[in-house]
Amino acid sequence: MRTLLAAALLVATAFWSLPASAAESDFLKTLAGNWSGKGTVLTRIGVRPINVTCNLAMASGASSLSMQGNCRGLLVVRRSISADLTVSDRRYRGTYIGPSGQPSALSGARRGNAINLGVRWARVTNGDRAADMTIERIGSDRLRLQTIDKDPATGRSVVTSRIDLSRQS
Repeated sequence: MRTLLAAALLVATAFWSLPASAAESDFLKTLAGNWSGKGTVLTRIGVRPINVTCNLAMASGASSLSMQGNCRGLLVVRRSISADLTVSDRRYRGTYIGPSGQPSALSGARRGNAINLGVRWARVTNGDRAADMTIERIGSDRLRLQTIDKDPATGRSVVTSRIDLSRQS
C-alpha cells in the first residue's frame, strides 16, 4: 500500500509540475526578440544618473533566456551587457555581466509578468554585494529592466538603473 501511495504521489507531482514548466516556457517566448530603449543608470548611489540608450537581443528556449546587448551613455561611452538564465521548478538562476565585465550571480522567481532576481555582485557595490533586479514585460511590446540597491548611508532602497525598452520589428 505504501508503494502504491508513493507511486501515486510521484505521478501526481510530475503532472503537477508540467503546467509550471509550460507556463515558464510560454512566458520566456514572449521576451525573445530585439529591444531598444532609454533609461538612467547610477554608477554609485549619491551621484547624478547617466542617461543611456540600449539595444538588446533576447533569445529563449523552453527553460532558458539569454540577453546580449550594449548601452551607450555620455555620447561616447559604450558598454556591453549580457545575462543568461535557466529556469527549473519555477526558480530562475544564472549570471549577469554588466559594465564591470565581471559575472554576477542571479537567482529568483517569476511573479506575473516580472522575473524578480536577487543579484550577488562580483565585487562590493554601494557598500555590499547584494541588489535586486527585475525583468518586467509591460504589454506585448514593452520591457523594463530595473535594479534596486540599498543606500549604505540610509538603508533606503534606491533605483540604480531603469531602462525602458520597446520591441523592434
